[in-house]
Parts: sequence; structure tokens; C-alpha cells
Amino acid sequence: MTLKEAQKQVDAWISQFEEGYFPPLLNLARLTEEVGEIARVISHQNGKTPKPGEEAGDLGEELADCLFVIVCMANREGIDLEAVFEKVLEKYASRDAGRWKIKEDS
Repeated sequence: MTLKEAQKQVDAWISQFEEGYFPPLLNLARLTEEVGEIARVISHQNGKTPKPGEEAGDLGEELADCLFVIVCMANREGIDLEAVFEKVLEKYASRDAGRWKIKEDS
């Protein structure tokens, strides 16, 4: 699935509800909450013992939850994530071209 397809699929799902997309600050709060859940999973993977009855969590699922909220934010604001993500990749490739040592087997 491309980012464009993901945006269309999320929009189709959200559009069936009268309430539509959450306002920007609520989406930001939701994203912050999801990032916290990523942090919890990573801490469990790196030595923190879950509380009794608490699941260790699934990093992939938490990352996907963040992506869902990001797609919602982009859709609400009319942002083509695929286009801007391509620009970001170009920015990193240009800006950081000499920043790290290239693997010899690449």
C-alpha cells in the first residue's frame, strides 16, 4: 500500500462518520499518546519489567497507530504525504550524504 492509498483508505473510513476528523490539537494529543505507547514497548524490550497484568506490547502495532494518526492529520490539512515524504527523503540524502561512513559491502 502506498501512502496515497493509505490516505484514501483512512479518508473513506473517517468520512462515513458525521464527526469527521478530530481537530488539530486533539490529533496532536492522540499522536503524543501513541508515541508514549511506543516508548512503553521499547522500554519493555530493553529491561523494564511490565506491571502485573500489563502486556509488553507490540512495537509494530504502536508504530502503525502513530501512522494512522499522522495520516489523519495530513488528510485533515490536505497534505499529500507521499509527495512531502519524497521531498524529505531527498533532503536527508543531500544533507547527510557525507555524514556517516558508507558500508563497504553496499
